[in-house]
Amino acid sequence: MGHSDLDPAVHDRSPWNAGKKVGPKRPLKPRDIWAIRFYLDEHKRLRDRALFDLAIDSKSRGCDLVKIRIGDLMSAWSFRDRATVIQQKTHRPVQSEIMAEARKSRHPTVANIPFATKR
Repeated sequence: MGHSDLDPAVHDRSPWNAGKKVGPKRPLKPRDIWAIRFYLDEHKRLRDRALFDLAIDSKSRGCDLVKIRIGDLMSAWSFRDRATVIQQKTHRPVQSEIMAEARKSRHPTVANIPFATKR
């Protein structure tokens, strides 16, 4: 379903993506990743740093990352080596390894939170 050529508002409206880069973007370089980590550390944004590190390690979608609970990452007050998350788009479980850098950044975030269980 298109727009009428007789409608004067259609002629003044430009496409939402006019002048913007469309399609896949270039991947982050290691230099960019470290710059983001430095920025988040400088501003003491522990939660954002933990989510960023988890996103880099797991290569998951944002909607899957925000659904991860502490119980998915920890077992008996220590971090698991791997986390399993069910993808929202495919409804399949995806297992990702939690790297040492990500474990270090998440430790202060959960230090004072009681152990959470799944609902």
